[in-house]
Amino acid sequence: MNDLSETQLKEIVQQVVERTLGEQHLESSTAASQSKQVSAAGDSANKNRRIAIAADHGGYSMKEDLKPFLQKQGYQVDDCGTHSSESVDYPDFAYAVAIKVSSGEAWRGIIIDGAGIGSCMVANKVDGVRAAMCYDHATALNSREHNNANVLTLGASMIDTTLARQIVLTWLNTNFGAGRHARRVDKIMDIEKK
Repeated sequence: MNDLSETQLKEIVQQVVERTLGEQHLESSTAASQSKQVSAAGDSANKNRRIAIAADHGGYSMKEDLKPFLQKQGYQVDDCGTHSSESVDYPDFAYAVAIKVSSGEAWRGIIIDGAGIGSCMVANKVDGVRAAMCYDHATALNSREHNNANVLTLGASMIDTTLARQIVLTWLNTNFGAGRHARRVDKIMDIEKK
């Protein structure tokens, strides 16, 4: 499969947003997306634009593809491993990313394993983490807009690299909707205090 250019990728994301949320949201979302990309490129030394990324052996190849893609978008990337395709245990790497996000060392986190499910479970055990396993544009949008997800998990055996890039771009460029969603996210976070 041929890789899409950055322009083609942005056009696809805009089309999905338009279909999902309507043209009115597209205009504000596109402006916010462009603003965020300029900000990310101009502020790459700021740790608040740092993305912690990790994978197990099943997600290693996809992680290696996403790292330069994220850097091209202007983000600093902190690779938490694994560093080869040799068999490893995904909880170790999911935990490493979740800790960086929880502590504020990373702005957001991305974890890739075979299905994305196990890493999501691990990350959600760490205080302050709201991990979401996304497999298409709609789940990427919803996880950010409604749930303010700060960790994204992907399943390398479930999606191809082109779709992974599109999901990552959508996820990074979607703002939290706040409003009624803020109350609900607060309730999620209150569960950690019980």
